[in-house]
Amino acid sequence: MKGGMARLILVLGAICFASGFGLAMVYEITKEPIAYQKKLEVIRSLAAVLPGLEIDPDSQYRDLAGKDGDTVRVFRSEDGDGVVGVAFQVIAPDGYSGNIYIMMGVLPDGTLGGIEILSHAETPGLGAPITEERWKGIFKGRSLENTDLRVKKDGGDIDQMTGATISPRAVTGAVKKGLEWFRDNRDNILSAEEASS
Repeated sequence: MKGGMARLILVLGAICFASGFGLAMVYEITKEPIAYQKKLEVIRSLAAVLPGLEIDPDSQYRDLAGKDGDTVRVFRSEDGDGVVGVAFQVIAPDGYSGNIYIMMGVLPDGTLGGIEILSHAETPGLGAPITEERWKGIFKGRSLENTDLRVKKDGGDIDQMTGATISPRAVTGAVKKGLEWFRDNRDNILSAEEASS
């Protein structure tokens, strides 16, 4: 009986070791391709929210304090005269099926260059159309000054989708908060001097 138990422990130990070693090898093999794909996703989203402006996500950014003490990475596009556009991520925590992650581009005057939905778990056919260009496009050129950033059902200027209000309301609210954060931190965001994070 004791010999059988020892053999079982040895076999289970060998299986655990082999499994752990295999997982470590898979991680090592896949970590660089995964990081590269994430970088491509950031580049794609930056191009979508600030069309025509170039940003190197590895060097053209500044980390700033967010509203809740978290850090916000602000990507900055610059020309010879200074910053011509910035992009940063906001999170809508009140989506129908959880968090909605949004990249938003903002011009120095506080006007939206565009938004891009990075990830969500909204219901296909209802909330998921927030990813369609025809809906995302309505944010381009909007600002706190020229738009009541609420959905029409709540008395604002942003069209919600037929049969779906929760997802558009969540995105619109997050974009509004992002623009307010930009307005409140504009000088630090656009400053030529390095900011402390």
